[in-house]
Amino acid sequence: MMRRIIRSAMLVLGLGVLVGIPMLNGMALAGHVRDAVDHAKAAVSHGKEGHADVCAEHADAALKSARGAKVKSPHLDEGIKHLTEAVKHGKAGHADACIEHAEGAATHLVEVKEQ
Repeated sequence: MMRRIIRSAMLVLGLGVLVGIPMLNGMALAGHVRDAVDHAKAAVSHGKEGHADVCAEHADAALKSARGAKVKSPHLDEGIKHLTEAVKHGKAGHADACIEHAEGAATHLVEVKEQ
């Protein structure tokens, strides 16, 4: 009787792990991408206020979040390229270019989020 209970508990635990891990990975992906989109949008907002340095800071935070998503997606790859450029231009004081690239990144990252 005790063996059946233990066996049943192990089966339930095993199934929970098999079902739970992919779900947790999806939640982590959504969190990283969501954070990246939020920071990219904040970069655009601050860039429009003329704050190229803050635009670069948010673009860098978005870049770190996007890289943390660890998923294969052409939209994620394009978003990362745009964020890299946004950081570079923002640090150089080019708010307009930072805005342009941050907007491009947000557009692509939203597509990753919806997949």
